[in-house]
Amino acid sequence: MPTNGRRRKKKVGLGKLYSFATCGKKGFGEEHSRIGTPGFSRIVCVNDPNCDEAQSLNYVLNYISTTKYTLVTFLPKSLFEQFRRVANFYFLLSGCLAFTPLAPYTAVSAILPLLVVIGATMAKEGIEDWRRKQQDHEVNSRKVTLHVGNGDFQTTTWDQLRVGDIVKVQKDEFFPADLVLLSSSYEDGICYVETMNLDGETNLKLKQGLEVTFDSLHDDAAFAGFLALVKCEDPNPNLYSFVGNIEINEQTYPLSPQQILLRDSKLRNTEYVYGAVIFTGHDSKAMQNSTDPPSKRSKIERRMDKIIYLLLCSLVTISFIGSIFFGIWTKHDDGTLKRWYLRPDDSTVYFDPNRAALAAVCHFLTAMMLYSYFIPISLYISIEIVKLLQALFINQDMQMYHKESDTPAQARTSNLNEELGQVDTILSDKTGTLTCNSMEFIKCSIGGTAYGHGVTEVERAMAKRKGVNLSNEDTEEFENNNHNHFGPDRPKVKGYNFDDPRIVNGNWMKEKNRDVIENFFRLLAICHTCIPEVDEETGQVTYEAESPDEAAFVIAARELGFEFFERTHTSVSIHERDPKTGDYTTRTYKLLNVLEFSSARKRMSVIVKDENDGQIILLCKGADSVMFERLSKTTKEYEEVTREHINQYADAVGPDRDEKIEEAADSIERDLILLGATAVEDKLQNGVPECIDKLAQAGIKIWVLTGDKMETAINIGFACSLLRQGMNQIIITLDTPDIVAIEKTGDKNAIAKASKESVTNQIEEGRRQIEGSVSASFALIIDGKSLTYALEDDVKNKFLNLAIRCGSVICCRSSPKQKALVTRLVKEGTRKVTLGIGDGANDVGMLQEADIGVGISGAEGMQAVMASDIAIAQFRFLERLLLVHGHWCYRRISSMICYFFYKNITFGVTLFLYEAHTSFSGQPAYNDWFLSLYNVFFTSLPVLALGVFDQDVSARFCLKFPQLYQEGVKNVLFSWFRIIGSMLHGVISACIIFFLCTNVLKYQAFRSGGQTASLDVVGTTMYSCVVWVVNCQMALSVYYLTLVHHIFIWGGIIFWYLFLLAYGSIPPSLYSRSPYKVLTERAGPAPSFWLVTLFVSVTTLIPFVVYSSVQFRFFPMYHNLIQWWRHLGRTEDLELMRQRSVRMTTVGVSARLEAQLSIRSADSQRSPI
Repeated sequence: MPTNGRRRKKKVGLGKLYSFATCGKKGFGEEHSRIGTPGFSRIVCVNDPNCDEAQSLNYVLNYISTTKYTLVTFLPKSLFEQFRRVANFYFLLSGCLAFTPLAPYTAVSAILPLLVVIGATMAKEGIEDWRRKQQDHEVNSRKVTLHVGNGDFQTTTWDQLRVGDIVKVQKDEFFPADLVLLSSSYEDGICYVETMNLDGETNLKLKQGLEVTFDSLHDDAAFAGFLALVKCEDPNPNLYSFVGNIEINEQTYPLSPQQILLRDSKLRNTEYVYGAVIFTGHDSKAMQNSTDPPSKRSKIERRMDKIIYLLLCSLVTISFIGSIFFGIWTKHDDGTLKRWYLRPDDSTVYFDPNRAALAAVCHFLTAMMLYSYFIPISLYISIEIVKLLQALFINQDMQMYHKESDTPAQARTSNLNEELGQVDTILSDKTGTLTCNSMEFIKCSIGGTAYGHGVTEVERAMAKRKGVNLSNEDTEEFENNNHNHFGPDRPKVKGYNFDDPRIVNGNWMKEKNRDVIENFFRLLAICHTCIPEVDEETGQVTYEAESPDEAAFVIAARELGFEFFERTHTSVSIHERDPKTGDYTTRTYKLLNVLEFSSARKRMSVIVKDENDGQIILLCKGADSVMFERLSKTTKEYEEVTREHINQYADAVGPDRDEKIEEAADSIERDLILLGATAVEDKLQNGVPECIDKLAQAGIKIWVLTGDKMETAINIGFACSLLRQGMNQIIITLDTPDIVAIEKTGDKNAIAKASKESVTNQIEEGRRQIEGSVSASFALIIDGKSLTYALEDDVKNKFLNLAIRCGSVICCRSSPKQKALVTRLVKEGTRKVTLGIGDGANDVGMLQEADIGVGISGAEGMQAVMASDIAIAQFRFLERLLLVHGHWCYRRISSMICYFFYKNITFGVTLFLYEAHTSFSGQPAYNDWFLSLYNVFFTSLPVLALGVFDQDVSARFCLKFPQLYQEGVKNVLFSWFRIIGSMLHGVISACIIFFLCTNVLKYQAFRSGGQTASLDVVGTTMYSCVVWVVNCQMALSVYYLTLVHHIFIWGGIIFWYLFLLAYGSIPPSLYSRSPYKVLTERAGPAPSFWLVTLFVSVTTLIPFVVYSSVQFRFFPMYHNLIQWWRHLGRTEDLELMRQRSVRMTTVGVSARLEAQLSIRSADSQRSPI
């Protein structure tokens, strides 16, 4: 092993290695003829951005901004956003009218609460946008090395780059703009690029500059006199295409995507590259693809808007009715002066009997302002504050913190918190979401002999499908072998989970077929495109591979004695054991050619020459479906046995990239000698089956949308308990002999017609199967080709009707667009809340289309997380996110909104009743500051505590009783029945408060001097009763009283009296007028004031207490039952209730165990005694 230096990577001339791949010279294609036409008109003066021509083009700078506002636009745009809400716009109109003589209160008292609410919301918007600006500043301030002339390079920031600049990007740095690759640290101008931030793919992409540039531009000094002119396409979002050419020394050369380095991709395995900037800032392809996420609003919020409209209509109605009565009574004042105290004889318009109609119109405007307190002005800002705090609690939940990756849950938006408690259908990706997206070498079959003791998740699932009961013996034996052969302290090797005493520690040399074993592992060590990196402090070799599969094969070969450690221009070197001596030797193989893998070929090969004996060998690996047909007819001795082993393994070998390969490769890869087969496993994440089981018990449907082949998806379905033994599978596929025969004709119209007809018939057949069975459970499995036709307009409803009647749905070979279309179909077809969950860039469409998008912080980059509403590290955290936080947030928001409308209607109806009592004269019952501060101070804080801290049941019981989640799915806590009930409750409370207060204080002496209660005393008494009632109502409604609840509830009442003291002490000459000394001299000294407050408050609360008691005792909801049994402390009854309440599901671990018990019970009944 090499021992000097810290860490190095061999520079490899891979232009020759990829002679059958995409590198190499490109000619002018038909698309290049379009250069200079509209859409292909961009001109770049390379290394001369200051020339006159470049200055006249006026391209954008490399500065980017993702903020919503600027310093200039913040105020107008933010105000526009706030007053788009109908309630805020209504309060704005009321505030404007408050400056007229028609206002029943002062203008300041009307405007100030609106300014507070709007100001708080705008401050929140400003803070969020400032954070975005800081993120932009961080990106714009990244450093890059820029050519400043005469071969000198200096460090500058990204935002200073211009089109035409030459930059030098170092290893592991991001590209600051879209560049044309000129040269690299490799002599043939290649480099490796990681595009994880763009498309979510972790495999490296190979790029190569033009020979005319990499031959001459070797170092910094070479750029002193370099000039070129690039003509290319205009900015566009297409990541995978590029049309352009470059003129150097009056010679024109074509450019292709192979020479383009995109912004936000990263340079890997290459020391440095030189590139010319062609697209900057928002013209870059990455920014062209960065669309704003769709605006999502929860169903509760949309219903809340309807309630606001309902209240506005009610407000207009009662104002109109009151105005009619006011006009009639004003007309009757003509000559009689029945309402002499209103001085109609001295009125200009308002009470003038001669202009009663105009007076009614004026009263209508006054009433619209007076009754504005029906609409809770602080509702929106209160909900936003509560949701932000709820999101904070989600982020801080240690039960959803993934220690291994140091990743907490992250609520990226707080708008959808309550939707988490209403999810009906989950649409999930597979790879990286249900599985770890980390391949491990588990087993292999060599020369017809199976090696490896491990049992994969999929093998367990397949065994269950076949009715085989796998005990833990295999697992125990595997663990014992690991302990015996490797030792208890052997470190875990990523990508390698293989053990067999016949193979490990060089024991393979004792096997009879050791020659075959030697060739098998030699093939794994040579047949690949990995790049080795040697840590020369430890001598450990690591690999950069194009796929996790390929890395797993090379690592397995290394661990079993065939270590690939060096690649040069034309050779591959490995350390391997000599079967005769057992010693390690270095063998070098001359690399003649690589026949690269593609999805069409499903295999890859290398042609090498053994420099020891001069033998030329073709080494090939690929999918079993293409490998067996290429075997030599005289050397098929292991074929049948190997086929059996392959059918038992989890997956086939090889990456999956769509590239074309020359037809010559097909003629070379013939008459192969079979060595063996491998089994690599993408393991399920921890807790996935248990999580799916719990979600199924909660009544949530789960669909899996994956790009995997059908057999793999089915096996994973069994492994994670989405499928189970005895479940009837409805498989819709176009891989039938009839369709295949039509496809061979090449007639596209005939193929489309026959395919659509076949899919439709299979859907109808599935429907008939379900209708013909009463108790059977069904699973729907459909492939990507069939899904194309199933999603057409005239078929999709039939497909959806079939799918929602199945226990589970698996869509295989799904494209990203199909995932999004299926999600839209479920969302719009069921009109219920959908949740999409995925980890890759191919899941972004699905996450944005779903009502809630959950991103997994996995191995496929951050694209899904950045497009998500909530990010978690593991699929299993979805259980707590939905069943605990989802249920709590839904219940809190629902109760909070209902309480808001209750307290405002209670307050507003007292105003209406008093005005009706005064013949609709427009006289408010309360002082104007009493009116304004009701929603802002005296009753607002308790509702915040309700929305943040209340719990009907604890987190443990939320998980123990998953059926509790159905309260949100069925929306029982925010149904129109509950909403109207809260409003009626407010009307009843207002009526009790008004009539008791006015009648008790009507005639009898209120003070010791015999004086009766004045308007301000009656108003203060009624207001005190309202404050007591709505706050005590909160105390009775809360299930989980905390110290915060007590402080806010009783503090609100105390603050009312403190305000009354402070406001009443202001002299009338300054402001207070009627409330002057109202508590200290008029209401407070009278015992009847306190007695009436106590009596009215208790009386008003009695109907709610009676109703709640009857409902809890005789018509309990599900959470009431849990609360009751928990209160009694009878755990055995609680467990019995839990067992009886578990939903009958067709998927999940519980359903599988239930099916097994049923089968065993039936077998025992048939067995003879």
